[in-house]
Amino acid sequence: MKRSLTDYFVILLKGIAMGAADVVPGVSGGTIAFISGIYNELIDSINQFNFSKLKMLRNEGFVTTFKAVNGYFLLSLFTGIGISVLSLAKLFKYLLETYPILVWAFFFGLVLASIIFIAKQINKWTIFNVVLLIVGSAIAYYITIIPAMGSSNSSPIFLIFAGALAICAMILPGISGAFILLLLGAYKPALDAIHNHNLKQISFLAIGAIIGLLSFAKVLKWLFEHYKNATLAILTGFVIGSLNKIWPWKEVLNKVEINGKTKILQERSISPFGIEDNHLFIAILLALLGFSLIIILEKLGSQKD
Repeated sequence: MKRSLTDYFVILLKGIAMGAADVVPGVSGGTIAFISGIYNELIDSINQFNFSKLKMLRNEGFVTTFKAVNGYFLLSLFTGIGISVLSLAKLFKYLLETYPILVWAFFFGLVLASIIFIAKQINKWTIFNVVLLIVGSAIAYYITIIPAMGSSNSSPIFLIFAGALAICAMILPGISGAFILLLLGAYKPALDAIHNHNLKQISFLAIGAIIGLLSFAKVLKWLFEHYKNATLAILTGFVIGSLNKIWPWKEVLNKVEINGKTKILQERSISPFGIEDNHLFIAILLALLGFSLIIILEKLGSQKD
């Protein structure tokens, strides 16, 4: 596929959007990749990394191998993700601490619209696919109500494991890699490593991410090739179940003080009318904005196709 510099800039912007989503515990970068139309190409490109490419690198050189693995696409996308994670981590941390209801409302509308988008990709609905959708919803919902770990761990083995598990979640629509890090107690060490430019801890997370990405992408590619409708059904379920995590109005059930800061371990969704300062009107507007943004992106994508 021949692309212009403008095309790669657009891919860079999509990477920035994916990175922004991955920073927020509860929103999946995989969802952004899916609705922006690059999900299949991302999975296919990642699967190009194998032993045969090492042989190609040795025999034919870097440039030929780089093109064979769709290197310009991956470079543009992951550059965007890197820019987003490094630059927006502090901003999203501030926004979530200062305006949690408004931030979650925007993402709730965005994810709600993405459910419609992903479900529309299913060519044929069967009873089995409906069951998979329900199972996927139940799994994702259960993940959202698991209490997060109170203590954090920054050992190399743990960071590699956390990085591998989180990246698998990040490329799955509906399951948030950042939230998986939060559940494992690795979210704070990961953010601290980025904020403090701790290259040692970042490298352990990156090693885990590479291992998880290369292995899990093969599974996803096989599923899409052999059981596309069933895979899309369970992914739609994942996104539906994740809505509980990003519901804007929450009641804290369990929290802990760490280094003078309050860390929420468990919370539950409640009615907005159960909160005095619920920002209901602005929250609804932001949810509609998020919802409309996905619909507009879908329409633009359809016109381009």
